[in-house]
Parts: sequence; structure tokens; C-alpha cells
Amino acid sequence: MATRFLAKQILRRSVFASSKAASTDGDVVPKGFLAVYVGETQKKRFVVPVTLLNQPSFQALLSKAEEEFGFDHPMGGLTIPCGEETFINVTSQLKG
Repeated sequence: MATRFLAKQILRRSVFASSKAASTDGDVVPKGFLAVYVGETQKKRFVVPVTLLNQPSFQALLSKAEEEFGFDHPMGGLTIPCGEETFINVTSQLKG
């Protein structure tokens, strides 16, 4: 339950920041999706369905992001500090 609250809190703050960033650089995220930046050094942008927020594996990635960045995400959107390959492996196994 606390993890779900944390995920919603991270999402709320990240969506606000990413919507500000999207409005300035022209990148539009479709309704029902969320832009995330993934990588340990070089960040790559992914657009994922918000339904992934209900998945325990994705919530674990959000917890790792919260531990590393708190709520100050340097890319303006949600930043997940894991390898791109790890992110793809986790999200490809989830039913979003």
C-alpha cells in the first residue's frame, strides 16, 4: 500500500515536470502514457503506458528512482537510474 502511494506521489510530481518540459520542446506524450528517462549515465526517453504503475516490478524501478533522485529529476521528467537493457527486460515482461 505504501508503495502504491509512493508511485502515485512520484507520478504526480513527474507528470507535472514532464508536461512542463513537453510544452517547451514540442514532445507530446499521448493520453494514458508517461515519458520516462532511462539510463545510468546517458539517458534515453521512453513512452510507457501508465498502467505499468500498477505492476510491482515497475514500482521497484520507481523506488530505485526515488532513492537516487528523490523528487528532483534532472531531466525534467521521471528518471529511472537503471540500464536501458534492464528497463526493456522488465517492461517487456509486464502486461501494461
